[in-house]
Amino acid sequence: MQPSRPNSLARFAPIFVALAVWIVWAFGMAAGDRWHLFATEWFMSVTMMFGSFVAGATSEGGGAVAFPVMTLLFHIEPHVARDFSLMIQTVGMGSATIAILALRIRVERHAVLWASVGGTLGVVLGLEYVAPRVEADFAKTTFLSVWLAFAFALYWINRYHDREVKLEIEGFLPRHALLLACTGVLGGVISSITGSGLDIVTFSLLVLRLRICERVATPTSVVLMAVNAAVGFAWKGSLGGGLAPEAWSYWWVCVPIVTVGAPFGARFIRDRSRHFVAGLLYVAIGAQFLAGLFVIEQTAPLVGYSVAVFAAGLLLFHRMAAGGVRRLEWLADEPG
Repeated sequence: MQPSRPNSLARFAPIFVALAVWIVWAFGMAAGDRWHLFATEWFMSVTMMFGSFVAGATSEGGGAVAFPVMTLLFHIEPHVARDFSLMIQTVGMGSATIAILALRIRVERHAVLWASVGGTLGVVLGLEYVAPRVEADFAKTTFLSVWLAFAFALYWINRYHDREVKLEIEGFLPRHALLLACTGVLGGVISSITGSGLDIVTFSLLVLRLRICERVATPTSVVLMAVNAAVGFAWKGSLGGGLAPEAWSYWWVCVPIVTVGAPFGARFIRDRSRHFVAGLLYVAIGAQFLAGLFVIEQTAPLVGYSVAVFAAGLLLFHRMAAGGVRRLEWLADEPG
Protein backbone atom coordinates (compact mmCIF):
# COMPACT_ATOMS: atom_id res chain seq x y z
CA MET A 1 0.00 0.00 0.00
CA GLN A 2 1.37 3.40 -0.97
CA PRO A 3 1.65 6.10 1.70
CA SER A 4 -1.01 8.77 1.51
CA ARG A 5 -0.20 12.14 0.03
CA PRO A 6 0.68 14.95 2.45
CA ASN A 7 -1.88 17.69 2.94
CA SER A 8 -1.04 21.22 1.85
CA LEU A 9 -0.09 22.41 5.36
CA ALA A 10 2.19 19.42 6.02
CA ARG A 11 4.20 20.27 2.92
CA PHE A 12 5.34 23.47 4.60
CA ALA A 13 6.48 21.68 7.78
CA PRO A 14 10.18 21.69 6.75
CA ILE A 15 9.99 25.46 6.23
CA PHE A 16 8.40 25.99 9.64
CA VAL A 17 11.09 23.84 11.27
CA ALA A 18 13.89 25.70 9.49
CA LEU A 19 12.46 29.07 10.57
CA ALA A 20 12.15 27.92 14.18
CA VAL A 21 15.72 26.62 14.22
CA TRP A 22 17.01 29.81 12.60
CA ILE A 23 15.30 31.98 15.24
CA VAL A 24 16.74 29.97 18.15
CA TRP A 25 20.15 29.85 16.44
CA ALA A 26 20.17 33.62 15.87
CA PHE A 27 19.43 34.27 19.54
CA GLY A 28 22.26 31.92 20.50
CA MET A 29 24.68 33.61 18.11
CA ALA A 30 23.79 37.06 19.40
CA ALA A 31 23.80 36.08 23.08
CA GLY A 32 27.24 34.50 22.82
CA ASP A 33 28.64 37.11 20.40
CA ARG A 34 29.57 34.33 18.00
CA TRP A 35 29.13 36.08 14.64
CA HIS A 36 32.91 36.37 14.28
CA LEU A 37 33.09 32.59 13.87
CA PHE A 38 32.07 32.91 10.23
CA ALA A 39 35.34 34.72 9.52
CA THR A 40 37.46 31.76 10.66
CA GLU A 41 35.24 28.69 10.28
CA TRP A 42 33.58 29.55 6.97
CA PHE A 43 35.11 26.47 5.31
CA MET A 44 32.82 24.27 7.38
CA SER A 45 29.77 26.22 6.24
CA VAL A 46 30.78 25.53 2.64
CA THR A 47 31.45 21.87 3.40
CA MET A 48 28.03 21.36 4.93
CA MET A 49 26.22 22.97 2.00
CA PHE A 50 27.11 19.80 0.15
CA GLY A 51 27.17 17.52 3.18
CA SER A 52 23.66 18.35 4.32
CA PHE A 53 22.21 17.74 0.86
CA VAL A 54 23.95 14.36 0.69
CA ALA A 55 22.66 13.58 4.19
CA GLY A 56 19.05 14.03 3.12
CA ALA A 57 19.38 12.47 -0.31
CA THR A 58 21.39 9.31 0.38
CA SER A 59 22.17 6.75 3.05
CA GLU A 60 25.37 8.70 3.73
CA GLY A 61 24.86 10.93 6.74
CA GLY A 62 26.18 14.46 6.79
CA GLY A 63 28.98 13.11 8.95
CA ALA A 64 30.02 10.87 6.06
CA VAL A 65 30.96 14.06 4.20
CA ALA A 66 32.12 16.11 7.18
CA PHE A 67 34.37 13.44 8.70
CA PRO A 68 36.61 12.79 5.66
CA VAL A 69 36.72 16.47 4.64
CA MET A 70 37.64 17.58 8.15
CA THR A 71 40.19 14.83 8.83
CA LEU A 72 41.72 14.42 5.36
CA LEU A 73 41.55 17.89 3.86
CA PHE A 74 41.72 20.18 6.91
CA HIS A 75 43.68 17.79 9.19
CA ILE A 76 41.25 18.16 12.09
CA GLU A 77 41.53 15.53 14.80
CA PRO A 78 39.11 12.60 14.27
CA HIS A 79 37.51 12.96 17.72
CA VAL A 80 36.65 16.60 16.92
CA ALA A 81 35.24 15.61 13.51
CA ARG A 82 33.26 12.80 15.17
CA ASP A 83 31.77 15.14 17.78
CA PHE A 84 30.87 17.71 15.14
CA SER A 85 29.30 15.05 12.93
CA LEU A 86 27.05 13.81 15.72
CA MET A 87 26.10 17.37 16.66
CA ILE A 88 25.33 18.65 13.17
CA GLN A 89 23.46 15.51 12.08
CA THR A 90 21.18 15.92 15.07
CA VAL A 91 20.05 19.20 13.53
CA GLY A 92 20.34 18.45 9.81
CA MET A 93 19.09 14.89 9.67
CA GLY A 94 16.55 15.72 12.37
CA SER A 95 15.19 18.39 10.03
CA ALA A 96 15.26 15.92 7.15
CA THR A 97 13.35 13.42 9.30
CA ILE A 98 10.60 15.95 9.89
CA ALA A 99 10.47 16.57 6.14
CA ILE A 100 10.27 12.82 5.47
CA LEU A 101 7.42 12.36 7.93
CA ALA A 102 5.57 15.51 6.83
CA LEU A 103 5.84 14.58 3.14
CA ARG A 104 4.82 11.01 4.04
CA ILE A 105 7.84 9.51 2.34
CA ARG A 106 7.82 5.78 2.94
CA VAL A 107 10.17 4.35 5.59
CA GLU A 108 10.53 0.83 7.01
CA ARG A 109 9.09 1.28 10.49
CA HIS A 110 10.32 -2.04 11.91
CA ALA A 111 13.85 -1.05 10.95
CA VAL A 112 13.51 2.40 12.52
CA LEU A 113 12.39 0.89 15.82
CA TRP A 114 14.73 -2.07 16.26
CA ALA A 115 17.88 -0.64 14.66
CA SER A 116 17.45 2.47 16.83
CA VAL A 117 17.33 0.30 19.95
CA GLY A 118 20.54 -1.46 18.97
CA GLY A 119 22.13 1.77 17.72
CA THR A 120 21.52 3.50 21.05
CA LEU A 121 23.36 0.75 22.89
CA GLY A 122 26.13 0.64 20.29
CA VAL A 123 26.92 4.35 20.17
CA VAL A 124 27.01 4.67 23.98
CA LEU A 125 29.25 1.63 24.42
CA GLY A 126 31.41 2.78 21.53
CA LEU A 127 31.90 6.29 22.91
CA GLU A 128 32.86 4.90 26.30
CA TYR A 129 35.00 1.87 25.47
CA VAL A 130 35.91 1.67 21.76
CA ALA A 131 36.50 5.11 20.26
CA PRO A 132 39.03 6.24 22.93
CA ARG A 133 41.24 3.29 21.95
CA VAL A 134 41.26 3.91 18.18
CA GLU A 135 44.19 5.99 16.90
CA ALA A 136 43.55 8.89 14.51
CA ASP A 137 44.73 7.35 11.23
CA PHE A 138 43.03 4.07 12.05
CA ALA A 139 39.76 5.91 12.67
CA LYS A 140 40.03 7.53 9.23
CA THR A 141 40.86 4.21 7.60
CA THR A 142 37.97 2.45 9.33
CA PHE A 143 35.59 4.94 7.78
CA LEU A 144 37.04 4.68 4.27
CA SER A 145 37.38 0.89 4.21
CA VAL A 146 33.87 0.12 5.46
CA TRP A 147 32.30 2.48 2.92
CA LEU A 148 34.39 1.10 0.05
CA ALA A 149 33.34 -2.45 0.93
CA PHE A 150 29.72 -1.39 0.89
CA ALA A 151 30.11 0.29 -2.53
CA PHE A 152 31.45 -2.97 -3.98
CA ALA A 153 28.61 -4.96 -2.48
CA LEU A 154 25.96 -2.54 -3.73
CA TYR A 155 27.46 -2.50 -7.22
CA TRP A 156 27.57 -6.29 -7.30
CA ILE A 157 23.92 -6.71 -6.46
CA ASN A 158 22.81 -3.83 -8.71
CA ARG A 159 24.28 -5.49 -11.77
CA TYR A 160 20.84 -7.06 -11.99
CA HIS A 161 18.72 -4.02 -12.73
CA ASP A 162 15.49 -5.97 -12.61
CA ARG A 163 16.18 -7.72 -9.29
CA GLU A 164 13.17 -8.18 -7.06
CA VAL A 165 12.82 -5.60 -4.29
CA LYS A 166 10.27 -4.99 -1.55
CA LEU A 167 8.78 -1.86 -0.01
CA GLU A 168 8.60 -3.36 3.49
CA ILE A 169 9.92 -6.32 5.46
CA GLU A 170 7.41 -8.97 4.53
CA GLY A 171 6.79 -11.82 6.97
CA PHE A 172 8.40 -9.92 9.84
CA LEU A 173 9.37 -12.23 12.71
CA PRO A 174 11.17 -11.83 16.08
CA ARG A 175 14.40 -13.01 14.47
CA HIS A 176 14.23 -10.06 12.10
CA ALA A 177 13.90 -7.73 15.08
CA LEU A 178 16.98 -9.35 16.65
CA LEU A 179 18.90 -9.05 13.38
CA LEU A 180 18.06 -5.35 13.10
CA ALA A 181 18.98 -4.72 16.73
CA CYS A 182 22.35 -6.49 16.42
CA THR A 183 23.09 -4.61 13.21
CA GLY A 184 22.18 -1.43 15.07
CA VAL A 185 24.75 -2.20 17.77
CA LEU A 186 27.48 -2.61 15.15
CA GLY A 187 26.42 0.57 13.34
CA GLY A 188 26.29 2.51 16.60
CA VAL A 189 29.85 1.49 17.47
CA ILE A 190 31.05 2.67 14.05
CA SER A 191 29.18 5.95 14.61
CA SER A 192 31.07 6.39 17.88
CA ILE A 193 34.35 6.33 15.92
CA THR A 194 33.54 8.25 12.73
CA GLY A 195 30.33 10.15 13.52
CA SER A 196 28.21 8.04 11.18
CA GLY A 197 27.77 4.34 10.59
CA LEU A 198 24.38 3.18 11.79
CA ASP A 199 22.82 4.55 8.62
CA ILE A 200 25.06 2.71 6.16
CA VAL A 201 25.13 -0.60 8.04
CA THR A 202 21.35 -0.69 8.39
CA PHE A 203 20.91 0.48 4.81
CA SER A 204 23.12 -2.44 3.75
CA LEU A 205 21.06 -4.91 5.74
CA LEU A 206 17.81 -3.58 4.32
CA VAL A 207 18.99 -3.56 0.70
CA LEU A 208 21.22 -6.64 0.59
CA ARG A 209 19.67 -9.00 3.14
CA LEU A 210 16.03 -7.94 3.41
CA ARG A 211 15.76 -6.81 -0.24
CA ILE A 212 14.17 -3.46 0.51
CA CYS A 213 14.16 -0.94 -2.34
CA GLU A 214 16.82 1.80 -2.05
CA ARG A 215 14.06 4.41 -2.32
CA VAL A 216 12.66 3.13 0.99
CA ALA A 217 15.97 2.20 2.63
CA THR A 218 17.42 5.68 2.04
CA PRO A 219 14.86 7.74 4.03
CA THR A 220 14.83 4.96 6.64
CA SER A 221 18.57 5.37 7.10
CA VAL A 222 18.16 9.15 7.39
CA VAL A 223 15.67 8.76 10.24
CA LEU A 224 17.90 6.19 11.94
CA MET A 225 21.00 8.37 11.79
CA ALA A 226 19.07 11.37 13.11
CA VAL A 227 18.09 9.35 16.19
CA ASN A 228 21.55 7.84 16.63
CA ALA A 229 23.30 11.20 16.25
CA ALA A 230 20.98 12.77 18.83
CA VAL A 231 21.74 9.97 21.29
CA GLY A 232 25.49 10.32 20.72
CA PHE A 233 25.29 14.11 20.98
CA ALA A 234 23.35 13.95 24.25
CA TRP A 235 25.55 11.25 25.80
CA LYS A 236 28.89 12.76 24.83
CA GLY A 237 27.74 16.22 25.88
CA SER A 238 26.61 15.09 29.32
CA LEU A 239 27.70 11.79 30.84
CA GLY A 240 30.34 11.10 28.19
CA GLY A 241 32.87 13.70 29.26
CA GLY A 242 31.87 16.65 27.11
CA LEU A 243 32.16 17.59 23.44
CA ALA A 244 35.27 19.06 21.84
CA PRO A 245 35.21 22.90 22.11
CA GLU A 246 36.31 23.23 18.47
CA ALA A 247 33.30 21.16 17.40
CA TRP A 248 30.99 23.77 18.91
CA SER A 249 32.58 26.52 16.80
CA TYR A 250 32.03 24.53 13.62
CA TRP A 251 28.50 23.64 14.71
CA TRP A 252 27.39 27.25 15.14
CA VAL A 253 28.37 28.23 11.58
CA CYS A 254 26.63 25.21 10.03
CA VAL A 255 23.27 25.01 11.82
CA PRO A 256 21.36 27.40 9.51
CA ILE A 257 22.70 25.61 6.43
CA VAL A 258 21.86 22.02 7.33
CA THR A 259 18.29 22.84 8.32
CA VAL A 260 17.70 23.71 4.69
CA GLY A 261 20.12 21.41 2.87
CA ALA A 262 19.07 18.10 4.43
CA PRO A 263 15.29 18.52 3.92
CA PHE A 264 15.99 19.69 0.36
CA GLY A 265 18.01 16.52 -0.25
CA ALA A 266 15.19 14.37 1.15
CA ARG A 267 12.68 16.06 -1.14
CA PHE A 268 15.01 15.86 -4.15
CA ILE A 269 15.50 12.11 -3.86
CA ARG A 270 11.83 11.30 -3.31
CA ASP A 271 10.99 10.60 -6.95
CA ARG A 272 14.41 9.37 -8.12
CA SER A 273 15.04 5.74 -9.09
CA ARG A 274 16.97 3.35 -6.88
CA HIS A 275 19.70 3.20 -9.54
CA PHE A 276 20.09 6.97 -9.34
CA VAL A 277 20.50 6.68 -5.55
CA ALA A 278 23.11 3.95 -5.97
CA GLY A 279 24.98 6.07 -8.53
CA LEU A 280 25.23 8.97 -6.09
CA LEU A 281 26.71 6.63 -3.50
CA TYR A 282 29.32 5.23 -5.88
CA VAL A 283 30.60 8.70 -6.77
CA ALA A 284 30.72 9.95 -3.18
CA ILE A 285 32.40 6.83 -1.77
CA GLY A 286 34.93 6.62 -4.60
CA ALA A 287 35.97 10.25 -4.17
CA GLN A 288 36.38 9.81 -0.42
CA PHE A 289 38.55 6.71 -0.75
CA LEU A 290 40.85 8.23 -3.38
CA ALA A 291 41.31 11.33 -1.24
CA GLY A 292 42.23 9.12 1.71
CA LEU A 293 44.93 7.31 -0.26
CA PHE A 294 46.64 10.60 -1.07
CA VAL A 295 46.21 12.35 2.26
CA ILE A 296 46.81 9.61 4.84
CA GLU A 297 50.43 8.48 5.16
CA GLN A 298 50.33 4.80 4.31
CA THR A 299 52.31 2.58 6.70
CA ALA A 300 52.51 -1.22 6.70
CA PRO A 301 50.30 -1.61 9.80
CA LEU A 302 47.77 0.86 8.43
CA VAL A 303 47.62 -0.80 5.02
CA GLY A 304 47.21 -4.19 6.67
CA TYR A 305 44.42 -2.85 8.87
CA SER A 306 42.70 -1.23 5.89
CA VAL A 307 42.81 -4.47 3.89
CA ALA A 308 41.49 -6.44 6.88
CA VAL A 309 38.59 -4.04 7.47
CA PHE A 310 37.77 -3.96 3.75
CA ALA A 311 37.85 -7.78 3.56
CA ALA A 312 35.70 -8.11 6.68
CA GLY A 313 33.24 -5.60 5.23
CA LEU A 314 33.09 -7.46 1.91
CA LEU A 315 32.47 -10.73 3.73
CA LEU A 316 29.73 -9.18 5.86
CA PHE A 317 27.99 -7.57 2.90
CA HIS A 318 28.40 -10.72 0.80
CA ARG A 319 26.71 -12.76 3.52
CA MET A 320 23.92 -10.19 3.63
CA ALA A 321 23.42 -10.49 -0.13
CA ALA A 322 23.46 -14.30 0.00
CA GLY A 323 20.92 -14.19 2.80
CA GLY A 324 18.79 -11.94 0.62
CA VAL A 325 18.60 -14.62 -2.06
CA ARG A 326 17.51 -17.21 0.50
CA ARG A 327 14.96 -14.77 1.87
CA LEU A 328 13.28 -14.35 -1.51
CA GLU A 329 13.08 -18.13 -1.78
CA TRP A 330 11.57 -18.32 1.71
CA LEU A 331 8.98 -15.66 0.88
CA ALA A 332 8.07 -17.49 -2.32
CA ASP A 333 7.44 -20.68 -0.32
CA GLU A 334 5.30 -18.96 2.33
CA PRO A 335 1.59 -19.81 2.03
CA GLY A 336 -0.77 -17.02 1.01
